Amino acid sequence: MDVNVTEVGPRDGLQSIRNILPTHKKCEWIDALACAGLREIEVGSFVSARRVPQLADTAEVVSYARGIVGLDVVVLVPNLQGAHAAVEAGAKKLTMPISASEAHSLANVGKTSEQMVEELRRVKEYLHFKSSDYSDETFEVEVGISTSFGCSLAGRVSEDHVIALAVECARAGATSVGLSDTTGMASPTQVRRLFSRLKIELGAQAGAAHLHNTRGLGLANALAAYETGVRSFDSSLGGLGGCPYAPGASGNIVTEDLVFMFEAMGVRTGVEFEALLRARELLRAALPLEPLYGMTPEAGLPKDFVWPSRF
Repeated sequence: MDVNVTEVGPRDGLQSIRNILPTHKKCEWIDALACAGLREIEVGSFVSARRVPQLADTAEVVSYARGIVGLDVVVLVPNLQGAHAAVEAGAKKLTMPISASEAHSLANVGKTSEQMVEELRRVKEYLHFKSSDYSDETFEVEVGISTSFGCSLAGRVSEDHVIALAVECARAGATSVGLSDTTGMASPTQVRRLFSRLKIELGAQAGAAHLHNTRGLGLANALAAYETGVRSFDSSLGGLGGCPYAPGASGNIVTEDLVFMFEAMGVRTGVEFEALLRARELLRAALPLEPLYGMTPEAGLPKDFVWPSRF
């Protein structure tokens, strides 16, 4: 594979919708996504079930997903308590949301950005301690810097602050640090500039692009990130979801469109398009009242377009 596409629909996609998807349906969906060739899926988050009842069954979903051969199971944790629950459930790859906007950070996790960096340090120490109990296993904790390109609560976010925060997270022990366009405010020029700076500062620790299509620039921004050397991208099947604590933060990049763009460029994703459409139809049947987005699923593949082999 030339790029890694991480499917975030089971977490980021579902967290903002009211219709509860039953656990067995989540597991069927994750299975279908894995069968399509997606090798990394964010399956849920260990957050308060009161705040996000949709994800109250994350431990059960993790247990199921761990049984899928070759799948990297990712979960979001906002704090040390969430990390405890994640490890107990069997998760090995954790991601933490640390926001560059204080207003968004307080709304999203109830802590300032600096407090979240301290939380990251505690989580890293805990994972280091737990690794001694699992001599054949390693734990990873990734960070996505939320609102890196602007905040619908606070407005403009300093790019210098974003990069400084990313460096601080790397020093606190994050395996990798990526940038998130939580509210869909980024432009290709800004994406190119910030990811270039991130790469200069962090080198191999520079992480994924989590971009939204809120204002129609999702794929353009993904291409800009790719051109700077980013090779890991988050997306959601059908463009489902967004952050419930950032007003107007809709429009995750559509997995189907992102995969097609890369494959049309000759950049291999390892994903099979027809299988991806079957996963889409499964989701549509399970959530018939939720709108699904995407241009490629509606238009189909171009005539005589030959989809590359998976590997």
